[in-house]
Amino acid sequence: MQSFRTELELIDHSTKALVEKDIIDLDKKIREFKEGIINPEKFRSLRLARGVYGQRQQGVQMIRIKLPFGKISTKQLVRIADISDEYSNGNLHLTTRQDIQIHHVSLDRTPELWAKLEQDDITLREACGNTVRNITASPEAGIDINEPFDVSPYADALFKYFLRKPFGQELGRKIKIAFSNNEKDTAFTYIHDFGFIPKVNEQNERGFKVLIGGGLGAQPFLAQTAYEFLHEDKLIPFVEASIRVFDRYGERVSRHKARIKYLINKIGAAEFIKLTSEEEKALLNHTVKIERNAEAFEPKVEAKENTEIPYNNSTDFRKWLATNTFNQKQKGLHGVYIKVLLGNISSVKARELAEIIDSYASSEDIRITINQGFLLKHVPTEELIYLYEELKELDLVTPGFDSVGDITACPGTDTCNLAISNSTNISVELEKVIYTEYPELIYNHDIKIKISGCMNSCGQHGLAQIGFHGSSFKVGTNVVPALQVLLGGGTLGNGKGRIAEKVIKVASKRAPDVLRKLFDDFENGAAEGEYFNSYYDRKGKDHFYQLLKPIGDNSNLNADEYFDWGSEEKFKTEIGVGECAGVIIDLVQTLFFEADEKLAWSAEAHENKQFGDSIYYSYASFIHAAKGLLLNKGVHVNTHHTLISDFDKHFVETGEFKSFKELVLQINKNEPTEEFSVSYFNEAKQFVNDVKAYREKIKEEVLEEIK
Repeated sequence: MQSFRTELELIDHSTKALVEKDIIDLDKKIREFKEGIINPEKFRSLRLARGVYGQRQQGVQMIRIKLPFGKISTKQLVRIADISDEYSNGNLHLTTRQDIQIHHVSLDRTPELWAKLEQDDITLREACGNTVRNITASPEAGIDINEPFDVSPYADALFKYFLRKPFGQELGRKIKIAFSNNEKDTAFTYIHDFGFIPKVNEQNERGFKVLIGGGLGAQPFLAQTAYEFLHEDKLIPFVEASIRVFDRYGERVSRHKARIKYLINKIGAAEFIKLTSEEEKALLNHTVKIERNAEAFEPKVEAKENTEIPYNNSTDFRKWLATNTFNQKQKGLHGVYIKVLLGNISSVKARELAEIIDSYASSEDIRITINQGFLLKHVPTEELIYLYEELKELDLVTPGFDSVGDITACPGTDTCNLAISNSTNISVELEKVIYTEYPELIYNHDIKIKISGCMNSCGQHGLAQIGFHGSSFKVGTNVVPALQVLLGGGTLGNGKGRIAEKVIKVASKRAPDVLRKLFDDFENGAAEGEYFNSYYDRKGKDHFYQLLKPIGDNSNLNADEYFDWGSEEKFKTEIGVGECAGVIIDLVQTLFFEADEKLAWSAEAHENKQFGDSIYYSYASFIHAAKGLLLNKGVHVNTHHTLISDFDKHFVETGEFKSFKELVLQINKNEPTEEFSVSYFNEAKQFVNDVKAYREKIKEEVLEEIK
């Protein structure tokens, strides 16, 4: 358990103190959990915020590695591959959030694993749980000829700014942020809590179109426009104010209604923006200037004089060139996509890939793509043929990147507690159908196929032209693995999109037939040049229901259809407690402990002259203490906002406490100065002590009555 301390000595000095505290704290919490000191639900919240996620398989964890906007170096890729060999099963899984996950890790070894990752500046912090999750961005950012400017430095700045911020640690639910690099919206801003599209105004100033309140899941919402143009210096202050509003007003009891999309839908976008403006006084920074041209984002490869691609008559090479490469805005350089089946790549292959990248592309700026592949940057034109031959040796030159044949899928029942049916093996089967029976579709980028193991849309089925999510149905006493078919989703551009509609549910083993039927119907019925969604709209949902109805007929199931893809056991639903969005912690016995803990953190932050952080920790101690006393009285609350009002109702109006609302809401009425930090801390400390004394008094009165 303690071997991670040796690894901590090797971390860069500039970040060592913060990282060391994180990792030592995780190790301590694991021991306290095993000793029964920490409640299991509280421990779950703690480990999720540190990237440690419970798997479907008992006794092992999934580790999510947080890679802001998918950027990774070859050195980091090798480090993660080595970690997977040492602590996991030698597989790396690339996600739609541009993270890397490794599975089947022992809980006891996670502090040591984390410490080794941090030696190459890789973090687990806030990769899971009710936090600000990984910030995603169009992988082509920085090299796309059509972008107004590179959004990478902005995504990087938000990642660094919000990491470990106190107001982002215990939210009602997760926050997802995305940057698209142009109006094509390849980062899908319209299904994010916050989405940003770069704009340049008439004064040649940089800024962003701001989208808020989007989300997929069981009840998808399209994002609303908050600003058509928000100046770049206002980007971070707006997000900070918004998260603070969400922390105070967001749902905390019903997890399924706790995303920010529900709050905005309830109060309206205008009211939400009004509340963010009321937080401005409390912000430490009213403008944040972002370093645009950070050296890390500048190309390190100079264009060569020869810009001709060496002649190669291979059909396979020409297919790959046409579907997996593009001209960068930097003359003489190319971006090269690598299609990775299901996002899974072995550690051995990852290390070999890193060696190839070091020879032909930028070793400092590889991007994990949103559809679970890689983008290599700055490949000289004349090197393309040689890069192709090397990648071919690793079987990494499958053509059709981001085409119909490039299916996105979450891990499903392979590892996830929430998954209903398999989403990985079926993806392999569907790709076989496309590449063998409809090979011309590898040039089609209009239709996207996405699959999730359940309705929660980790595979993003809700924004696909053809989507599937795991399900089941009963035939007599038997349960059949099924897929819900959804059609008509997609990106419209500039922050607008459409959500796929549910059409029919079919047995999972019949999904290839669904695909064949859809492709044949589209080929025979669509007008010349007509896109799939236009055809879907023209024909109508019922046309497709009738088209697929014979496949959905369950009266003629065969024996094989009672088994899921890749399984030798008869299907049964085994859904556990999901952890993809953390848990709501509302346990009385831990609240006073947490109030004391937040006070200690407040004092520490003040000592380090982090007055804004200190103030927010003091606010959290107010909230935890008040919540504990309300629960002690049997009063349940679902937001901080109602908690504050209810405490006044049950304890202030009765004369047992002085005004709580005015006291705690000083937080957004004052600037985050040193003086206010001190006074607010002292008031929070006094309040926590008063709450504890009150509770002890009540206990004594109860004991006296019993006597």
